Amino acid sequence: MAKKPSFLNDLNERQQKAATHTDGPLLIVAGAGSGKTRVLTYRIAYLIEQGKAHPGEILALTFTNKAAREMKERIQKLIGDEAKKLWMGTFHSVFSKILRFEAEKIGFTSNYSIYDTDDSQNAIKQILRENNYDPKEIQPRTIHRRISDAKNQLILPGQYKERFVHSTLDDITARIYGMYVERLKHNNAMDFDDLLIKPIQLFSEHEDVLEKYQDRYKYILIDEYQDTNHAQYKVTNMLAKKYKNLCVVGDDAQSIYSFRGADITNILNFKEDYENAVEIPLEQNYRSTKAILKAADSIIKQNTGQLEKTLWTDNDTGETITVLDNYDERDEANRVANYINELKMRKGYQFNDFAILYRTNYQSRVFEETLRRKGITYQLVGGLSFYQRKEIKDVLAYLTLLSNPDDDTNLLRIINEPSRGIGNKSLHDLTSTARQTGQSLWRILKNVEDANLYKPAENSVKEFVDMIQELKADLKNNVSLTDVTKKLLKKSGYMKSLVEENSPKSMTRRENIIELQNAISYFEKNTKNPKLSSFLQEISLITDTDKYDEDKPAVTLMTVHAAKGLEFPVVFVVGLEEELFPVGSRNYEDVNIEEERRLFYVAITRAEDQLFFSHCRSRYKYGEEKPMMRSRFLDEVSSDVVRTETGSTINQNKSRFSNGSSDSEYDGNTKVEYDWKKPLYNKNNRNSNQGTTIHYDNPDEDPFQVGAKVEHSVFGPGKIINRTGHGERTKVVVFFKDRGRKTLMLRVAKLSVIG
Repeated sequence: MAKKPSFLNDLNERQQKAATHTDGPLLIVAGAGSGKTRVLTYRIAYLIEQGKAHPGEILALTFTNKAAREMKERIQKLIGDEAKKLWMGTFHSVFSKILRFEAEKIGFTSNYSIYDTDDSQNAIKQILRENNYDPKEIQPRTIHRRISDAKNQLILPGQYKERFVHSTLDDITARIYGMYVERLKHNNAMDFDDLLIKPIQLFSEHEDVLEKYQDRYKYILIDEYQDTNHAQYKVTNMLAKKYKNLCVVGDDAQSIYSFRGADITNILNFKEDYENAVEIPLEQNYRSTKAILKAADSIIKQNTGQLEKTLWTDNDTGETITVLDNYDERDEANRVANYINELKMRKGYQFNDFAILYRTNYQSRVFEETLRRKGITYQLVGGLSFYQRKEIKDVLAYLTLLSNPDDDTNLLRIINEPSRGIGNKSLHDLTSTARQTGQSLWRILKNVEDANLYKPAENSVKEFVDMIQELKADLKNNVSLTDVTKKLLKKSGYMKSLVEENSPKSMTRRENIIELQNAISYFEKNTKNPKLSSFLQEISLITDTDKYDEDKPAVTLMTVHAAKGLEFPVVFVVGLEEELFPVGSRNYEDVNIEEERRLFYVAITRAEDQLFFSHCRSRYKYGEEKPMMRSRFLDEVSSDVVRTETGSTINQNKSRFSNGSSDSEYDGNTKVEYDWKKPLYNKNNRNSNQGTTIHYDNPDEDPFQVGAKVEHSVFGPGKIINRTGHGERTKVVVFFKDRGRKTLMLRVAKLSVIG
């Protein structure tokens, strides 16, 4: 047996056990700050050192490019340049590379375009208009969200119509879904969801291809497994089926992405899905003080259906958590800024030691204004991405056309940008011809003399086609991407139009385009065999977190969702008010309170040394000042570690959101009444034909709790993963293996408990 590597001495006993368990399925339940990245990197290094696998036989999947880079750098320090041969990256980046190699087997070419959300919505908008729907009434964003949800549940267009057509919008979605899939194929394009579901199609239709990648990836590791959706679960299950060496790392307490399809049951049911799976909990926290950890533990323990673990730490007890009680959002921002300046002077913190975390992006505005006024530098993570700005999207559309001229969506974006005399009627006629003949718009443009256009428009089209052909020829003749981009900007007249506009806005756009040119130049100088398609793929997969610079001397502003995986010495969790955090309405019927609580847990565990909770008594909404009530989470957190600014304990009311309660809380100057209906209990006739009877003499007898396995007459077997409301208004979220996640009104759902 090979000698035990000395680097394992850096790990504690549990971490060593996880890193050296090499054969068979393994679930590492890694609590916040427990060193999961270290365990993953050391496990990969151990596999290579022990000769269990060559670097090219290991596949490591993460959720951010930043995490993948960090892991690869750490592994390289342990084992040297062998780490460069690892297949490591986000799900989307890894599978997009596989699809580049295998695209022709499923009817695409290797230079396919990758559509981001904006591109997808533009394609849907075009389809809506072509079918005489008004995009202002039937919003492309809504249709795209529904299609994305269906794709992530592996529901195809034909199946969508069978399962979901219950309303006019369902019917329209079903129609547009099928057309959208055809349009993507026609454009030789895939959207983000396709990067996960097309590999499943590939592996299902070509067993030889599946076996090739099963043999290539003998060991598979997945980070943040609690954030995987059904498609990610399915594709990794297919790859791991032969050798079963699947190691997943995650924390069910940090599952916060159900809104984009993440399915917490993937981690909760791992040991059921993989026979003989070993579970190893990592419970020692290296990040936070005892006080912060106690606050986090007191919150998360109130959720149900969790994997067993209790975090502990050898760190100092630390300071108690301070609650800031503010008059309004401006007062809140001002006081947070004052605390930052005070702590910086008194304790020697730097600006990049501070993070301000909020529930929704719009909350950043007041903090930005206040920090600027007080001369505090900051970086905003989230909001409008650099690569989503109009001028950047325009230039990228030109470049995409050079790589994939059959991409109608990007072609239509820039054929008359800047204006070159090709009017809407001409474009309509050209597009109609393309649709009727089944050809790409580019092919119609190349033969524009057959289209009977107005002569000046025809000449403009010919000039446009000649320009694109010339630039494509330059690329083929190995002219650098940097020079081709410069030529494109000149010949298209794009930069000239911004110069002629001569406004502050056009100046900013020119600066942004220059920055894009810098990015292209950097890519070209630092990439082996740089190709345009590779550059377009790389930037299409950039996430908000990838743009976070931890070394920048600036306070970080970001949502709690964006902060996941990061840590800061001092954290301010702001906007802790009902309707904001937890988000939702005062009816609380549609609030996934357990996920909101997990989100609060994530916010707490970002802090290393000092933590502040902040709430407002009033807040401006829709132009009016509205009274606010502090978040229920401030009543749920352990009172032992939370203090007001004066050092006194906070006045908590832990029962104000209990089922059947009728409470009032005097918060500030506003008295808010809560009059909850008491649930009716009657244990007669539990399985009526009208639905799922939920009336019991004793609520403890109610079998429809989180974790219960149930059967539905249409959807089949499933598992309850969340429950909200009470009495007649009780709703449950059920994950059905074959149908995905469904939210059901319990009294009419026709569920029965099984198993």
